[in-house]
This record gives sequence, C-alpha cells and structure tokens, in this order.
Amino acid sequence: MKKAVVLGAGISGLASAALLAQAGYQVTVLERNTWIGGKSRRVEVSGQRMDTGPALVTFPEVWQQFLATYDALGATKSAPIKNASVAKVEFTKLNEVGRYFFREHETDLPVKENHEWFAAWTRFQKQHDEITSSISTLLTAHPFDPKALPALGKMLKVYGARLTTQSYIKSLKWMPAGLREVIAIHTLNAGVSPKQTLAIYASMTAAMATQGISVPVGGVNEIPQTIAKLAEAAGAKIRLGERVIGVKKGLVTTQDGEYPADLVVSSLDPEVLRVLLGKKPKQPTGKRSCSGVAIYAVLKQPLPAGTVTHSVVMPDEPAELYAALEAAVPPKQTMAFVNYYKAGEVYPNEKPTVAVLLTAPADGKTYDLNSPWVRTEVERISKVMGLDVAIDSLFEDHIILTPEYFGEWGSALGALYGKTNPLWQSGPFHNPQYRSISKPWLRRVGASVHPGGGIPAVLGGTLISLRDLKPGSN
Repeated sequence: MKKAVVLGAGISGLASAALLAQAGYQVTVLERNTWIGGKSRRVEVSGQRMDTGPALVTFPEVWQQFLATYDALGATKSAPIKNASVAKVEFTKLNEVGRYFFREHETDLPVKENHEWFAAWTRFQKQHDEITSSISTLLTAHPFDPKALPALGKMLKVYGARLTTQSYIKSLKWMPAGLREVIAIHTLNAGVSPKQTLAIYASMTAAMATQGISVPVGGVNEIPQTIAKLAEAAGAKIRLGERVIGVKKGLVTTQDGEYPADLVVSSLDPEVLRVLLGKKPKQPTGKRSCSGVAIYAVLKQPLPAGTVTHSVVMPDEPAELYAALEAAVPPKQTMAFVNYYKAGEVYPNEKPTVAVLLTAPADGKTYDLNSPWVRTEVERISKVMGLDVAIDSLFEDHIILTPEYFGEWGSALGALYGKTNPLWQSGPFHNPQYRSISKPWLRRVGASVHPGGGIPAVLGGTLISLRDLKPGSN
C-alpha cells in the first residue's frame, strides 16, 4: 500500500486525505496546531461558539462533487464507505447575499424591486445567469481539460477583451456608478483591487444572488469537522500538535518522528513549504494582498430588529482604500463585513454574537479596539448601520485577530491571500501550480496554491490536484 503524507489539517488538507484514503493510500495528516480547520477555526468567547475564516458557502455543487468523488473512490472496497453514512452537513440558506452600505445608498443583494438600482441589477444578473454554471465548472476542472473550454467561451462572450474587473465594470455605462462600486469591491475577496483581478470577480455577486448563499447549521467549521470524519472513516490518521520540520522525496520529518511518503500533499503557505524543502527564507518583497483585523464578540443584547446576518459597510472612496492596501498602510476608511447571529441562529448559542471584519493592510502589526484607525472605523461602521452607540460598547467579551496573527500562517506580514501576482498569473496560469514537473511526488492544494480563495475554490482545487486518482488504485 502506497503511503501519502498530507501537510496541514485545513479544509484542503483534510479533503485530500479523505480522497487519498478512499483511493487506497495509507494516509497520515500532520498539523502543527491543536485544532482542525486551519484558518477556518472554531473559537469560544464567553462560552459561545464562533468560527473564524469563511462565513458562508457558495457554489454548493462543488461540495456535492467532492462528496460524489469520495463515494466513487471507495466504491470498489469490500465494505464501501459512503459519505452519508459517516457524517452530513446541513445547510441553511440566507435571505440575502448581504446588505450593502455605500455613501447615501443602502441595498440588499439581490436588489429589491422598490430600489432605484433594481432595473440595472436585473439586467446585470440576467447577463450573468448563463455563466454561473461555467464558474462552477472552472472551479473543479483543470484549465486544459476539454470540458473547461465551453465554460471559458461563455465567459468571454460576456467579458470580451475586458479582462480585468475594473475594465469590465467601467464598460457598463448603463449601470449606476454606486452599483458598479458595490460589485467591484468584491475583488477584495481575493485581497486585491479591481484593476488586479480577472473580470470573473464581477460575476461573483450575480452568481451568489442567483444561487443564494448558505451557512452550515452549527457554523462553517462543521465542514472541516465533517471532512475529518470522512477521512478517518476511510482509514486516514490525523495527528494534531505535530510540527513538520523537513520535506524531501520519500520522507517527511517532524519534531516527533519521520514519515515515509510515496506522495506528499501540501496545503501550507508556499513560502512555508519552500523552507521545509530546504530553501532559505525570503524577506517579504513586492506587493501583497490585504490582511484583516477580525473582531469576534459576544453581545450583551441583540442588535436592532431588522439587522441582517451579513452587512457590508463600504468606504466612501474605494479607490483610496485600494491604494492604501497596495501601499500597506491603514486606509482612511475600509470595507467591513459585519456578521451578526441571533441567539440560536446557525450556532447553538444562548447569546447573540457578532464578527466585525475590517479589511486591513498586510503590515504584520497588531491592533486593538483603541488603535486609532480601528477606533475610527468601528465608530463609523456603527453609525452607518444605524446604531445609537459604538458597537463595541455592546460587547460582553471579545477576541481580536490581527495581521500579526495571520502572519503566523506563513503569508508575508499577514497577507491573507499571499503576494500579488501579475494578472496573467491569477487565472489558469497561477504560480505555483497544483503539480510540480520537477517533483512529481509533490502535490499542492489550498494555501499552498492560492492562499484564501473560499471554500469552493479550496475544494475544487483539491479535486483538480488529485484528478488522476482511481478507485482502489493502491
């Protein structure tokens, strides 16, 4: 039986372990931390459960394809293991993608019929309905897979030669300027400005509105928890609290021992893996994606009636925010996600909770609620959302994660999505690739390929990286 060692117990590492074990590999997962999920981590504040990392799930067909692949790989076993018999994630669909606040505008997405942007939004969404399935295809198919070509063709009919989000959005002269900014700012989900991202990011809002967005009952960490159960049911071993100190062909070394490996799958940050492979550490250079100041709090009382689950408070001048992030300095105003859960909503909590997620420069620094720009933004966000007091005055208790914390994962100075690559490397020619020609024994998934990216991209990338697995092949 061939042996596989998976580096990291985040979503992509666990998904890799589950598929490899089903395919007949003897699998060991090595994780330096004492929890599973990686950045998608479950924390407890004043006895209330909260999850860090992604707050919602999009493109559900990618999750279904992962489960179908798991079942198919185990079909030839003498006692086949089906995902439904091991664990199941229950999803609840939210009423809206989010509520957006921009200058004097306030709108839900999808835009409601009584809003001044409704006609323009309807036109935009209709144009993109045809390519929603194409996005799902590209998330799970290798760029050179023949079935990816029709999907690419459909998208090019929409974008034409306008390859960046900025150039495409600017071409929509019929769309109100405010709505263009709302759509364009979603490129910060990749950590960079609209001029540095492919036009596909303009389609994400329409796709999410068409399909809806979901949250696992119990929180997003239910996804890695479930995948871990699938991996272990197939025979994988997950070792927590064991730091990898070296990787080479045929062997992975930790502080506790050595693990022979016919195949190594890394979900670690590219720079972390580079050092483990024996290269010297590099000093942070070049442009980086954004970081974050993430505040997770338990509330003394509920927020006002009508507060939605996901609010997005935008800066008055998005261009200034993009420029500040590119220069790695605090912006005058930032973009913030405010994720609010009532007691018993999604999480099995007795008290309401909120996450205030501020887009921050990747500067490696630590911040608290009294840091000048954080203080200013918390008060601005509270006012924009119609609160009578600063939202932190309603906190019973909280924790805060900063660029210094995110830098511990390996991305330079806490850049959530790693360094900023040239535009042509942000699509199918991203660097590094899922596989290495010089190291056929090494596969890359998750953060090792593209830090961040969201759950569908992480799971889809795992399917692409391990696309040559055959049922019962080992």
